[in-house]
Order: sequence, then structure tokens, then C-alpha cells
Amino acid sequence: MNSDRYGSDVLAPGWRTRGTKTSRTIPAELDLVVEVVGDGWCGAVTRVEAGTVELEDGKGRRRAFPLGGGFLLEGEPVILERPRQAPRGRTRTASGSFAAADDRARVALPSRILVEGKHDAELVEKVWGADLRAEGVAVELLAGLDHLDELLAAEPPGPGRRYGVLVDHLVPGSKESRIAEGILRGPHGAHLRIVGHPYVDVWQCVKPQAVGIRAWPVVPRGQDWKTGICRGLGWPAESAEDIGRAWQRILARVTTFRDLEPAVLGRVEELIDFVTVGES
Repeated sequence: MNSDRYGSDVLAPGWRTRGTKTSRTIPAELDLVVEVVGDGWCGAVTRVEAGTVELEDGKGRRRAFPLGGGFLLEGEPVILERPRQAPRGRTRTASGSFAAADDRARVALPSRILVEGKHDAELVEKVWGADLRAEGVAVELLAGLDHLDELLAAEPPGPGRRYGVLVDHLVPGSKESRIAEGILRGPHGAHLRIVGHPYVDVWQCVKPQAVGIRAWPVVPRGQDWKTGICRGLGWPAESAEDIGRAWQRILARVTTFRDLEPAVLGRVEELIDFVTVGES
């Protein structure tokens, strides 16, 4: 018996696509790893917004692509769509922790976290705000590590009032490290934790890839750092308003802990643990 290699009806619907692979539609969930057809770029989904999906490859580089077809998942063609609303159940906060079932803020604890400036506070709120509200931990501004002694004298810490302090540029031999060491040797050291990151400013705690740049510009010694960063990136830097808008531009690119450098992630988590010890 001879087989008909062309089928019984060459004009039947679908004869042109018979035997070809069809793309299935899937939501572009965070951490989903896909490959871009014809491009060779392979990465995990880090952000979906404005009709685009951002992928991060194994070297931490990020690129944005239009949502839709043109992707492969385990070698099979797929169409990426915006994720649907998350189902009811356990969700994660921007810090990566599970959100509490009852997300109402607690009454603030006597213990608190202190940061040096407004930008530091806004970054901590953006990533850890939900966790801090669930724990009842307030974040307060120091306006510089030089003012910590004054605050400790006015409101001394103790067994029920712990202070965690996040400091910029806390590296061996720096002015900040000398101030911190002196305070920790003082009478309040037992109820105080001072930690920091190695960067000149909290702006650098945001990964360059999250901002869409290869690296943060190098600012010559003696030049205002934030002004130098803005000029190095080609952004306006003539006024305080320009600097403020630059920070908001950077902060807007931070959506989860993945957008921050590990050097600051661990330090903030350490402070949260320290100030909530023994609290329920």
C-alpha cells in the first residue's frame, strides 16, 4: 500500500503550517530564563513595564526587549505577556522576604534604624519598607554621622531601645570609621550597631546595570561627587533641583533587592535583625 506523502487534501486549512512548531503564550514572571531568537541573548526576567521585558544575563548585564513573540524557553518558542495579577496567597516584598498575612503597620518600637541622609532613607524604604512596617521599626535621619553623639546623649539606647546605624563609605582608615569606632567604645556600644557599605554615596549602592549604564563615572578628587556623577552621565547638574531629579531617576530603577549591591543588602538585613531581637 502506497502512502500519500502530500496528504489527502493539500488545500485543507492549516496545510502551510502543518508540522511547524507553534508558540505558546506565557507570563513574563520574575526570574524566568528565556533566550531571544536570532539575538543569542539569554537571561532572567528582572522587570516588566511599558510593554517591555528586561532580561539580565549571567554577567549581570541587562537589556530590554518588546513583549510578545521572539523568545525561546528551553528551546521552544514562546510569546511573553505581562504577568497577570498575582493569586491570593504568600507574596514576596521588594526585599525578597515573604509578606506578612496582616500587612497593617505595627506601633513603632523604641528601637530604630538611623541613616545619614534623605536618599539613604528613601532607598531603604523602597526595598525594605514593607518589612520595617511589619516589624514596627522606624527609619530616622542623622544628617551625618557627626550628629550621632548628640542623639545618643538626648535619647540613650538601652536593653529595650537598640539603635542600628547605616553609614556611607565605612572603610578602614576613613573619617567615618574613626567616628564609629570611638562611639562603639563609649557607654552606648552594647546597644548600638554601626555598619556601612564601602561606597562614597548611597547612589553607588544601586547596580549600574539597573540604571542602564556600564559603570558609575569616576569623579576627580576635590569635586562634588553627585555633581560629578551627573555630569559624567550627561545629566543636568547646575542646581540642587537637578541633583534631586537625578536621584529620583536612579531610585525609580530600583524595584527589588536584585537592583542593589550585595555590600549594602547584608548590612541592612543585619541592622533589622539587631533592632528586632527579642521583639514579637
